Order: sequence, then structure tokens, then C-alpha cells
Amino acid sequence: MRPRTRTTAGAIARGMLAGAVGTLAMDTVWYIRYRRGGGRQPFLAWETAAATTGYADASAPAQVGRRVVEGVLHVELPPGTARPMTNAVHWLTGTGWGAVYALLARSGPMRDPVVGGPALAAMAFTSSYLLLGAAGIYEPVWRYDPTTLAKDVTAHLAFGVTSAVTYRLLR
Repeated sequence: MRPRTRTTAGAIARGMLAGAVGTLAMDTVWYIRYRRGGGRQPFLAWETAAATTGYADASAPAQVGRRVVEGVLHVELPPGTARPMTNAVHWLTGTGWGAVYALLARSGPMRDPVVGGPALAAMAFTSSYLLLGAAGIYEPVWRYDPTTLAKDVTAHLAFGVTSAVTYRLLR
């Protein structure tokens, strides 16, 4: 019997699945905080941005998606697209980072989830604040208070570590 060959495409698929599991872990952290803060929506409604009615009240993923689609297609998106855009960009971001992790974890220290998980979290967190700050969707990182940043860092750690451990288990 021949040993299974690990392909790059297979690694990326496993990474994307791991990124989805990591995204769910991160969202669970945020949802627990939301409920502790008095939020009342059930998880599925909260997770799928059920309260989003337009781009004025949409989160960062929707704003990014809107800019990309409107910039490329030169059309104005109707308010009703904000909720699906939120979900699409949110999950594409998480699975995309999972794919990046898969490529980096094929060799070197990223292969170990103890190193790779926090490293993935740091990459995702840093890129979010740099790119979204430069785009004007977020404030520049230095304008956020330490408590806000600590909450975001710990949520990203849940994402990174869960993604890395899941990827390891899928190998």
C-alpha cells in the first residue's frame, strides 16, 4: 500500500476548514461577551448579523465587501445586501487565514500549534488594524484603548489557536 501524498490543495482545504472552526471559536468568545453585556439575540441570529438592515449599521466585513464590489463593478449595492455581505466576508476572511496558515505550517515552526496559533492570531489581528485603519473603516490602532485591544487580541488568539490545533488534528 502506497503512503498518501499530501498535496498543497489538500493542505489548503484542511486549512480552510480549520479557519472556519477557528472563526466559530472567535465568534463564540465575542458572543459570550455580548451576552454578558446584556445582549439578547440567540446565537444564530447574532452570528448571521440578523439585526443588520443596511450598510450604515453594518460591521467591518460588510464595509470591506461593499468597497470591493462597488469599486470593481461600479455599482451601488442596496441596503439589503449588507447582511449577506457581512457573512460572506467574515467567513471568507477566517477561511482565508486558515489557508494561509496551512501553507505556512507545511514546514518550520508554524507547524507546531503552540507557535503557529499565536502567530496566526498576531497576523490576523495586525493586518485587520493596519488594513482597516488605512481604509478608514477602523480608527488607527493607537486610538483604541488598551481594554478594547486586549479583548480583540484574546478573540484573535481563540481564532489562531483553534485554527492551528484543528489543522493539526486534520493532518
